[in-house]
Amino acid sequence: MKREREKADVCEQGRRMYIWEAALEYLISILVAGSYLATLTRELGISDSLTGILSSVISLGCLFQLLSITYRRKQVKSMVIAASVVNQLLFMLLYVIPLSNAGKQMKIVLFVITIFLAYLIYNFAHPKKINWLMSLVEDGHRGSFTASKEMVSLVVGMIFSFVMGTVIDHFSERGEVRTAFILTAVVIFILMLLHTLTMVLTAEKPMPEEQEKKLLKNIAEVIRNKNVLRVTVIFILYHIAIGASHPFYGTYQIGELGFGLQFVSLLSIISSIVRIIVSKFWGYYADKKSFAAMMEKCFAVLALSMLSVVFAVPANGNVMFVLYYIFNGIALGGINSALTNLIFDYVQPQQRADSLAICQAFSGLAGFLTTLAVSALVSRIQGNGNYVLGIPIYAQQLISLIGVGCIVIALIYIRLVIMRKCED
Repeated sequence: MKREREKADVCEQGRRMYIWEAALEYLISILVAGSYLATLTRELGISDSLTGILSSVISLGCLFQLLSITYRRKQVKSMVIAASVVNQLLFMLLYVIPLSNAGKQMKIVLFVITIFLAYLIYNFAHPKKINWLMSLVEDGHRGSFTASKEMVSLVVGMIFSFVMGTVIDHFSERGEVRTAFILTAVVIFILMLLHTLTMVLTAEKPMPEEQEKKLLKNIAEVIRNKNVLRVTVIFILYHIAIGASHPFYGTYQIGELGFGLQFVSLLSIISSIVRIIVSKFWGYYADKKSFAAMMEKCFAVLALSMLSVVFAVPANGNVMFVLYYIFNGIALGGINSALTNLIFDYVQPQQRADSLAICQAFSGLAGFLTTLAVSALVSRIQGNGNYVLGIPIYAQQLISLIGVGCIVIALIYIRLVIMRKCED
């Protein structure tokens, strides 16, 4: 009895640490994505189309999650911590590179290599980390737990994003961009130390040690599971929709619509407040119904968010993007949790980490290739003075419409395949 109680206490502490680990990792991710990334790339003189491609490197990086399948150990904690430290140090370097004395082209090359390596390392460790930390959560409470975890991240991120956006705007307006970048690099370093501490203090439940096999053989064994294939399609459709649209929103807001980082941060706060409000509802809904049912509702709202950008122009951009962030907040309040938990719903424990790696790898590749193709379309439209077939339209409006179409297809697929054919 005493041993069981001690084990329960260790798991409880691990869950608390997991909540703060996710929050601190989220804060770092804020500073290397969206409008913050757009600020860095503009300082380096990188085009909007290349910025969109760089924004989607996170999707391409998911391809390297396949490499994690070859790592078969009972204990993964040390590897995950080491990979996390290196990954976050590379993120810090993204704010150091613009300050170097290297030439413009060399800075751009170093920047691209650094962000690529950062996401490569992150994605190698990610499936093992999620499997380790989620093993501390009971199956019947995964929905409510992930909702609580996300709420903490959002509250902390909301305040953090506004403060950092205000600080960077302040120094940028005074012509002291170097100071803003140095400060941001220091902040990332401090967050890295705290993030590492949370993982050090988190217990690890040993997993069954699996026999080492060749990568392709491991993949073949997992994809023979029909549920894995069905869930992978959802991952792919979602990442295609996101890859076709979201990577280009940051430059649209900073460029054509003329938003400052402070206003963008305010928009993020609106989205975060909405996500906080709906997260618990989505969590309880998923525990009561299913994660597939929750995802269907979330995808419908996501389509509305993208539709808002379809109608966004300089004259009404602030209003349309308020709507975008509200709808996007409602959708993301459940989507991130649903994608991961679909694996935990339909796949046996011993295959969950590998299945997650495969789903995210193939969908990440699909998302990146989509962004690569769409970036050429963005450059073409902008080169034509924002005209398509003689019709005045901004590139981001058209690609948002493409995103809406992909989400509609995903909704049909969830209803006809996931909710009818997947088995527990």
